[in-house]
Amino acid sequence: METLLKEIGSRLRGMRDIMDITPDEMARATDVTLQEYLAYEAGDKDFSFTFLHRAARRFNIDLTELLTGETPHRSGYTLIRKGEGLPIERRVGFRYLNLAPFFRDRLAEPFCVTAPEVADAATCPITLSSHAGQEMDYILAGSLRVRIGRHEEILHAGDTLYYDASLPHGMVALNGPCQFLALVIASSESTRED
Repeated sequence: METLLKEIGSRLRGMRDIMDITPDEMARATDVTLQEYLAYEAGDKDFSFTFLHRAARRFNIDLTELLTGETPHRSGYTLIRKGEGLPIERRVGFRYLNLAPFFRDRLAEPFCVTAPEVADAATCPITLSSHAGQEMDYILAGSLRVRIGRHEEILHAGDTLYYDASLPHGMVALNGPCQFLALVIASSESTRED
């Protein structure tokens, strides 16, 4: 994991240098402090999806390019077999598999997410984040406690939640791990300018 953080940090620094963007400007574009941004570039801090999405948008590149160094090259269709996908660990314990990492010009980011079991999940505070666009979560197995703004919902297998992702949101698995399909849909303000 540490090696991956260093590689992504190196790509951040390289893109920033190529585009002649200051660290201060990148910190503002990604909505973090200058110290946090420099820690990301150094590979000393784990990345949130929101940070990576904002950085890729500022660089006008695909998120996959920032994560892997490879430009998406598929068009027409792409196939990911069961249990495969581009693994991304962006929250401690959570496992994300990007289900279309090499499809060019995606309008959405599809993920198969496994949320870990959490002690006292029914009452613990939920870490919240927000980003441009919309999101849909479809529960495949297990149960999930979700917070969106001031509202909380308990989701079970077969339930779907669709929401404005600019609202602070987060989730924890209840009574064991939970697996769900997350579809992060770009808004017009978050799509790249080509």
